[in-house]
Amino acid sequence: MKYKAALFDLDGVLIDSETLYTEFWQRVGERHHLPSPTFAQDIKGTTLIDILETHFPDPKVRADVDKMLHRFEDEIVYPIFDGALDFVDAVRSRGVKTVIVTSSDNQKMGVLYSQHPDFSSHFDAVVTSEDVTHSKPDPEPYQVGARKAGAAPEESVVFEDSFQGLESGRSAKCRVVGITTTNPETKVAPLSDFHAPSLKALLPKIDEIFG
Repeated sequence: MKYKAALFDLDGVLIDSETLYTEFWQRVGERHHLPSPTFAQDIKGTTLIDILETHFPDPKVRADVDKMLHRFEDEIVYPIFDGALDFVDAVRSRGVKTVIVTSSDNQKMGVLYSQHPDFSSHFDAVVTSEDVTHSKPDPEPYQVGARKAGAAPEESVVFEDSFQGLESGRSAKCRVVGITTTNPETKVAPLSDFHAPSLKALLPKIDEIFG
């Protein structure tokens, strides 16, 4: 196949958690009186460190937000999208390396693995916020993901739902597939080489995407 690596964002692509996180960050914004009504949408795809440094300059507030987030993530149950891992396995069966590229940290990934012990076995590698210096929309996360797969970015296909992630994949020179779980098709399509409502919907198009 032309493409050697499949690089998957986590939230909104593999696990159905974006609505829960949007509600959480809305609560944070209200608690700490952030003026932007679109704060929860604006931060999608960025790391916790970037969120804290950009929006919460007060160290005491940052500590409170960090505590709130990890309490929330300890309690949340992460549902895997129907058919998502079937798609990952179908890609892998064609000799393509599969990598998670997420802005989440290792603590959150540990919670996810404890809830779904077989989850990590579907992937050859994982890139978290702790593996990069610059978060999405910077190209670094997907450049690191491609490297972990033993592929060039130009030999990699990115699966993303957030605008920051789509920009990250494109700036890394990957082929980009937009998943419209978080943002409307009209806005995702212009930023994508392919787009679909879910990974499951892409099963019949695997050879077209990776050919």
